[in-house]
Amino acid sequence: MLSEHAVPVVRATLPAVGGALDRITARFYERLFAAHPELLRDLFNRGNQAGGEQRQALAGSIAAFAVALVEKPDVRPDVMLSRIAHKHASLGVTAAQYKTVHEHLFAAIVEVLGDAVTPEVAQAWDEVYWLMANALIALETRLYQEAGITEGQAWRSMEITERRDETSDTTSFVLRRTDGTPTEAFRPGQYVSVRVTLPDGARQIRQYSLSAAPGRPGRRITVKRVDGDPAGEVSSWLHAHARAGDTLEVSAPFGDLVLPEGETPLLLASAGIGSTPMLAMLDHLAATGSTRPVVVVHADRAPGSHAHAAELRELVDALPQGTLHLWYEEPGDSGARPGRADVTALDLPAGVTAYLCGPLPFLRAVRGDLVGRGVAASDIHYEVFGPDLWLGGEN
Repeated sequence: MLSEHAVPVVRATLPAVGGALDRITARFYERLFAAHPELLRDLFNRGNQAGGEQRQALAGSIAAFAVALVEKPDVRPDVMLSRIAHKHASLGVTAAQYKTVHEHLFAAIVEVLGDAVTPEVAQAWDEVYWLMANALIALETRLYQEAGITEGQAWRSMEITERRDETSDTTSFVLRRTDGTPTEAFRPGQYVSVRVTLPDGARQIRQYSLSAAPGRPGRRITVKRVDGDPAGEVSSWLHAHARAGDTLEVSAPFGDLVLPEGETPLLLASAGIGSTPMLAMLDHLAATGSTRPVVVVHADRAPGSHAHAAELRELVDALPQGTLHLWYEEPGDSGARPGRADVTALDLPAGVTAYLCGPLPFLRAVRGDLVGRGVAASDIHYEVFGPDLWLGGEN
């Protein structure tokens, strides 16, 4: 927790710092990449930088952590920290890089706020930063240890054993270790990072959920092609160039949106490519003969846009207490409901735990409807692909 003298300083300066965080983080990234261009080339997602999403996510996480320190000093925001730590571990972030971030972030704060950053203010916000940074370093160290790898060494070479076009813009790849060793265990719902070398020499990284259960031969990822440069440069490269027999650099599995053990009733709700972690969960439930109640909700544009649609139906049919509810914006004669997913009228079992994955508007709408139905906020968990712009909210 914050020191006694830092609490009133952070509380008093939160409005000023919070109001300037967008400018601060913009200046921070300018400074960071000028000093270390290799970080933009080989670590940070250039698409998120170009669109400003990473800047917003960083500002949101700092503000949320600072508010938590002041308003709830005895409660650490572990959900937020865990999500960030898993993402960092999948990228191979090291403890030393937090010192580099600190240098350029605090220089940016001084540049933006000027004389308002007195020595007392600087010391108080220095505490905020290192409380957050050290918590993340500890979490990431544990994640590396659990994965059996050293700090920053998340990468291994994997061969593509199968490529399959699922829809016109979605392709799945099955991967295996090139050294012949078994792939590590993972928990249904986790993801891996894939690093590819692009034509300009940059080694860009993107995360993809593992879309089949542990225990299946190889690891399967499902990649939706994202149009736009640089937003879709990795997915487009994979669609255009990755073939069976090729090798990819792939990280160990990480991610904290994972299937809970036990018999708790489940709601698995997804939209678009957000179905991929749900497929792994359902595959595991079916493979283990689970009898727990499972309500599955999926929304998509049209039947032809729904990747793994037949597989989803088969997996739900294999569950004695599984029910499937589909919505397509253009349902045609698929039998799905038209429009967007609506969970307000579904028959949900008592004590249900919800897992959501999809675009942010979908997550907000479904979460709001579930809370309105009396599902506890603590029982609603989510995964958003890309920077988490919802870090300040409950989850």
